[in-house]
Amino acid sequence: MKTGPNQPDDPDPTQPVEVQRYGPAVHPDPDQTAWQAAPAWSTRPPQPPKPVETRRGLTAAPIVVIAVVAGLLSGALSALGVATLLDDGPSGFVTGGASTDANTVSDVTIDESSAVIKAADAVAPAVVTIQRTSGGLFGNQEGSGSGFIYDADGFILTNRHVVEDAETLRVVLNDGRQFEGTVYGIDTLTDLAIVTIDATDLPTAPIGNSADLEPGQLAIAIGNPLGNFENTVTTGVVSGLGRQIQASDASQTSSETLNNLIQTDAAINPGNSGGPLVNSGGQVIGVNTAVNTEAQGIGFSIPIDVAKPIMEQAVAGEELARPWIGVYYVPISPALAEAQSLPVDYGALIGTEGGQAAVFPGSPAEAAGLQEGDIITAIDGEQIAAGVDLSMLIVTHSPGDTITLRVLRDNSTSEVDVTLGELPANR
Repeated sequence: MKTGPNQPDDPDPTQPVEVQRYGPAVHPDPDQTAWQAAPAWSTRPPQPPKPVETRRGLTAAPIVVIAVVAGLLSGALSALGVATLLDDGPSGFVTGGASTDANTVSDVTIDESSAVIKAADAVAPAVVTIQRTSGGLFGNQEGSGSGFIYDADGFILTNRHVVEDAETLRVVLNDGRQFEGTVYGIDTLTDLAIVTIDATDLPTAPIGNSADLEPGQLAIAIGNPLGNFENTVTTGVVSGLGRQIQASDASQTSSETLNNLIQTDAAINPGNSGGPLVNSGGQVIGVNTAVNTEAQGIGFSIPIDVAKPIMEQAVAGEELARPWIGVYYVPISPALAEAQSLPVDYGALIGTEGGQAAVFPGSPAEAAGLQEGDIITAIDGEQIAAGVDLSMLIVTHSPGDTITLRVLRDNSTSEVDVTLGELPANR
């Protein structure tokens, strides 16, 4: 599947794979079909419906790629960005020499188990179950998901699809206390939301960062699968970084490309949505959001650094807002540069498929004079190279900030100042 204009058709391991996201588990009957999540970041403008294969008992449905104009991670609207991604805490693994005797293997196992136990002890008290009711064609529907307290005054981070359109929310703490939950805000960039409860002096989950994650390091998922098994702990590793996936929406009639996700083989099940992904130091490094239903051990989490700006905004009493440029773009790879005879093999190429406008009307990009075919090669002097996506350099900014883009047009380079706007909802 192509992700940009005239991209080669050769198989590319960075291309999105089709998955379905687990939404709130039906509660209390775990045998019912799980809700499907609303998509997070999109990287393309709307596409014509395409047939999709039936997945695990689900009816085949057409897929429509829904674009979120403006800065989606790693492949489309240049408005958002992902920021520094996570530092792992102290590792519990034995890292000695090459000895492979039985005692060494035993020591490694014990240390790994101790790390998991300590990490779970540090985070589990802050993990909550979020029970929701919402109106439907057949009356009220119930479901549940997960979340975690990050501020002692009752601020909880969870998935957007866990709470969106809910009529009532009930938050159940680890110690059994129950509170009415209120949706503080829905993120316009990601599948994230902030919920608040009227309580103080609550246990909080230590927050890490995701900048320095490496494939192979320990990953621990904590959540409430099926709404019945509170604080279930599953372990695995960080299987990959910067992943793209194609996730279906609640009706299974449309989909979106989600970008820059953490891939893990720690088990993620219905009801785990919104729960934390934790490193060996007991720090939250991601928010569990999706799973590939056609395979085992392929789950996805939103990096915690992507969530930090809105977490801080909520605690400060501000409205949740994301920065926005307002262009569709595709990251330039050496293969794309060769296929399109581009003058550089890095950066972000402004353009779309299907005749959509590459620069969103009325956007900051239009005001700054950006055009389809422009190549953005750097932001504030930092080159957009492999592993440094355009959106990753923007998300740490706030609406109203001015950034300087280095733009290549017709083999001529210029510096363009852009004042960031606020990412509109449903873009």
